[in-house]
Amino acid sequence: MGVSLISQIRIGAYLVKQRLKGNERFPLVLMLEPLFRCNLACAGCGKIDYPDEILNKRLSVKECLDAVDECGAPAVAIPGGEPLLHKEIGEIVAGIVARKKFVSLCTNALLLEKKLHLFKPSPYLVFSVHLDGDKGQHDKSVCQDGTYDRAVSAIKAAKAKGFRVGINTTLFDGTDVKRISDFFTFVTEDLKVDGISVSPGYAYERAPDQQHFLNRQKTKNLFRDIFRRNTGKKWAFSNSSLFLDFLAGNQTYHCAPWGMPARNVFGWQRPCYLLGEGYASSFKQLMEETEWEKYGTGKYQKCADCMVHCGYEATAALDAVSHPLKALTVALRGIKTEGDMAPEVDMTDARPAEYVFEKNVQTFLSETKHTPKASAANKPGEAKSHAA
Repeated sequence: MGVSLISQIRIGAYLVKQRLKGNERFPLVLMLEPLFRCNLACAGCGKIDYPDEILNKRLSVKECLDAVDECGAPAVAIPGGEPLLHKEIGEIVAGIVARKKFVSLCTNALLLEKKLHLFKPSPYLVFSVHLDGDKGQHDKSVCQDGTYDRAVSAIKAAKAKGFRVGINTTLFDGTDVKRISDFFTFVTEDLKVDGISVSPGYAYERAPDQQHFLNRQKTKNLFRDIFRRNTGKKWAFSNSSLFLDFLAGNQTYHCAPWGMPARNVFGWQRPCYLLGEGYASSFKQLMEETEWEKYGTGKYQKCADCMVHCGYEATAALDAVSHPLKALTVALRGIKTEGDMAPEVDMTDARPAEYVFEKNVQTFLSETKHTPKASAANKPGEAKSHAA
């Protein structure tokens, strides 16, 4: 089972409650990004291309916990950057767990063994270790040799201490289907991870490698080829069955970016974790003042090829609540890998892309240049991004 029973029950009840209240937009998972700094510089990543003044910024423990309370989502994902570079990450996670929120701490695991003592095993905590395939595939993806072996060692160490550990895998054009299938079997049967979260890569406009992002048709074909090898449903995915069905081209979905709102050092990011088109000062402002109708596949060119979980998992979850028999059928039958695909979203009226990265960076630097420097507790000192 890729998702714990307690989380399925709690999150399922939350979804039903929101629907009974008639709420159209509500958060499902808070994407809490306490820093952008990373100790890797992956070719497909567009999250670390900032000047040092921004890479050195950290959300404080209070800011993180205030965001959790303000948002109210039942689950919190902590991506980055690399969250384990934050010197108070143990306090942040402990505070979220104390609120009985489900925490997925996303990490490349290079520091995980060293920092395991900061955490306590809990049904509310899972380490989500970034592994993009076997040793050769992963080390190439993250542009640094030896990272796969260190991540596998950290997974074993965390599992030995009683922690729940999953992996998150991002797939790009050119993925070797047999190798990635063998890898999923290895992490399931040998490493005995608690779940596999898989998603196609988002086409970050500032990522160093622009040649290997998947378009939507390639994504659907790739995932059909992969799922075709999942005979006996041996892989334990932590993604919902309908989201996986969507990746294989069997569902026509529109994204729900408000389902996974993002809070980072800039504020509440509009419209989603992947796309920084502006920032709100509060969660309320994000939800009420964002022009949601301007974003999404078929509406905005930057969203054209996106099929990423942080946009579509919430849509799939809502579909499961509205059509439980469909969700159950897919879960029991498995993902359809043959036959016609669901209709594609019409792209003809998508508005042109706007490029606002530099403007956002300069605005943030202008607003913060007179503020006091970060306290010693929040200063970076463990690693420096190669992309800074």
